[in-house]
Amino acid sequence: MSAPVTLARLPGRPCPIAASLEVVGERWALLVVREIVLGSTRFDQIVRGTGAPRDRVAARLKVLEEAGVVERRAYQERPQRFEYALTDAGRALVPVLDALLTWGLEHVVAPDDPDRVAHYPAPSERLRRQA
Repeated sequence: MSAPVTLARLPGRPCPIAASLEVVGERWALLVVREIVLGSTRFDQIVRGTGAPRDRVAARLKVLEEAGVVERRAYQERPQRFEYALTDAGRALVPVLDALLTWGLEHVVAPDDPDRVAHYPAPSERLRRQA
């Protein structure tokens, strides 16, 4: 893991929330973690699931790996290819994703949105059940 974020080096109020956002605050970061939680562990799967440009996914995976949120494991030697797995720190983000999912369903996504109805039929459906 890279060096922990020093609160004094952050702008504004010294706060662990701000420090956390240094690692997972960029839009694609939590979506990359979501994809790994849902079982997409290879680069192309993560790109497809997030809808992010390949260079953004590569950059987010590098930051998440350096922060100790994901680890890279070789699954093929020639050509060398990797898959990604959550570390303990990454798995600790699952409740954060669950909270964002719940908040999004309650306050952001329209109740009659066709994709919501198809994929999240009841408020009790959570990310882990989607896996």
